[in-house]
Amino acid sequence: MTAGVTPVVAVDTTPAALTIAISSRAVFELDAANQIWQTQGVEAYREHQRLNEEQPLQPGPAYPFVKRLLQLNGIRAGQPLVEVVLLSRNDPDTGLRAFNSIEHHGLPITRAAFLSGSSPYRYLKPFEASLFLSMNEDDVNEAIAEGYPAGLVLPTAAAADTPDHELRIAFDFDGVIADDEAESIFKNAGLEAFQQHERERAATAMNPGPLKMFFERLGAIQEIERGLRAADAGYRPRLRTAIITARDAPAHRRCVLTLRQWGIRADETFFLGGRPKKPILEVFKPHLFFDDQRRHLDAAGTGVPCAHIPFGIRNTRAPL
Repeated sequence: MTAGVTPVVAVDTTPAALTIAISSRAVFELDAANQIWQTQGVEAYREHQRLNEEQPLQPGPAYPFVKRLLQLNGIRAGQPLVEVVLLSRNDPDTGLRAFNSIEHHGLPITRAAFLSGSSPYRYLKPFEASLFLSMNEDDVNEAIAEGYPAGLVLPTAAAADTPDHELRIAFDFDGVIADDEAESIFKNAGLEAFQQHERERAATAMNPGPLKMFFERLGAIQEIERGLRAADAGYRPRLRTAIITARDAPAHRRCVLTLRQWGIRADETFFLGGRPKKPILEVFKPHLFFDDQRRHLDAAGTGVPCAHIPFGIRNTRAPL
């Protein structure tokens, strides 16, 4: 958030198998501080952060997702499977409050980049991040435009932590895990042409979408858990994934066969044929739901943590 200061970047040469880069405002509640920065300027923001440096920030919309993601490191003792890196437009001085809050909440986050107002996406490759999450729309759009996987975390009250141990993540399919080829057909030629297109290409895998690598890395963790479950029937998996798509028959076939050819799968898959996703989300209770249709996410309602993937076409008709 602060301009004119040389960025400070800490990079490790041996990243975890799955690395998530995330802004401090997505993890913690920083709306009041951000409002000061926008209305009163950098120095007022700096003073506010210094005065409240020892006051822990409250959980933000992506906090439950981050907390449970990091808990996946308990699957294999001594062999971390995931890492979360703080990627912030703050400088180290104003970012100290975020690190103090990380320590207060007991989150095992040790690496960060404080960029003093510069664009975060340039550091996604050095950190080998499989996903970048932020509440800054410009930063997310820049990352997507440069070919990096990124999602805009939408304002949502952080849900109270539940007693279960799972991390649940839900995805739309087209424009998120796969590319928007089929959505383009639907938009330009209508439903009948889309269904014909998908019937003819059912056995042809779709091109990867922006979150395919992230979904694939999650799948690798799930394979480890399946092995543990095979060895011990009492083992309870910590990670559960779902695909929630407006596809239905016959277009469902290409989704299934694409995932099969990629060698990855979801625990639950819903082919809704245009029905609202909100009722499914209320039952599945994801800690984060990814969709490329912003209006679809808005319809999901408060209490469902969501991230918008601004990839491909911006459909004004019923999303796929």
